[in-house]
Amino acid sequence: MATSERARAWMLPVSVPGIVIGGVGLLGLGLLAGLAVDPSALVGTSGYLFGAGLLLAVGLYGSTYSIDLEAVRSDVPGVVAAVTLGVVLKAALIAGVMVLSFGRPEYLVLGIAVAQIDPLSVAALSRSGRMSPRARSLLTAWASFDDPMTVLLTLYVASYAYTKAGYDGTPAVAGGGARGYATGLVLNAALLAGVLLLWWAGRRVAAKVSPSPRARRAGAASAGLLVVAMLVIAAGNMLMLAVAVAGLVVRTAAFGKALDRAVGGAFLAAFLALGLFLAQGVSLLTGFVLGVAAFGAQAVVALGVMPLFVRGLERRDWIALGLSQQNGITAVLIALTLERDFPGTVATVGPAVVTVNLLYGTSHVLLAHPPSLRRRRGHRELDADDERPSPCEKPPVQEPLANGRSPA
Repeated sequence: MATSERARAWMLPVSVPGIVIGGVGLLGLGLLAGLAVDPSALVGTSGYLFGAGLLLAVGLYGSTYSIDLEAVRSDVPGVVAAVTLGVVLKAALIAGVMVLSFGRPEYLVLGIAVAQIDPLSVAALSRSGRMSPRARSLLTAWASFDDPMTVLLTLYVASYAYTKAGYDGTPAVAGGGARGYATGLVLNAALLAGVLLLWWAGRRVAAKVSPSPRARRAGAASAGLLVVAMLVIAAGNMLMLAVAVAGLVVRTAAFGKALDRAVGGAFLAAFLALGLFLAQGVSLLTGFVLGVAAFGAQAVVALGVMPLFVRGLERRDWIALGLSQQNGITAVLIALTLERDFPGTVATVGPAVVTVNLLYGTSHVLLAHPPSLRRRRGHRELDADDERPSPCEKPPVQEPLANGRSPA
């Protein structure tokens, strides 16, 4: 009996699913591989950018696909506030901590790199934790739609930080400026319109065909090809807003298991890639401070700002939202983009991602298994919250000792 209780005490809690252990293992494998192979030569190549974009697209689609539309419909103001005011405030808080701590104005861009919540991590861990369906849908929508806002901040803050750091000219990341951002919005709208039109046409055709098993399989295969084509096009052109919106509409039960496997595989591949780049060098102190600042900024926004726009959530949901900062492939991609203009960004963001995820895992383990404070009174242990007798109650009458021992 004691052995089984001890085994249960050491079991992996639901807040730390097995995929996290797999991610940690692949992170270590990536570190070992990075010591033998330098992946920096791949950065900037078309194959690398496409692969990274595909991971991000899979994460975004899986994230918005899992949103409970009914649950999040009443929280639309909260989602809008999170992906606009929330992202700006988090980036400002993180950047302020970094600039005040290290006195380097170029560290303003680091707040952008980790301000968003990684949708791939949220999608992979969506079944873990102790959040209600409504709170989980709110977090999923938050993680899915804060990336476009992060891109917009990158275009403008990078130029300011570049100048304040004493560099001449214009940073490459701001190429195109506002016109480039507007062009990206038009291309996202065009891809989304094409996907929705084909999806609607396919459903109209399916409604006119007899619902035989063969017809259902053909319809599922056509829908799957449409989604794959959308992900490939989006990955090649970084049209992630279209993918995020499509996940709210392009849905069918046939996608469930395959999408879960794809999201899990992309999550693990992102950790492997992160290990490859961490092996090339890290700024431990700077990255640690950045990770702690990002985790703390999420708590400030979730607990101090979001209650103004979202009503009716329970206390445990607010605590879970405050501890929900996760970073992964999105932060790494932004860091790789900024590396050209701000050398050392990857070396700082890498350990920050690890720090954030360690804080996330530790906090959720403590939520699932809070430590009990015990104290000794006499020869037995009592919980710290044991009820004390009321002043109006008389203390229990103790029987006289018999032969120096208690009757018990």
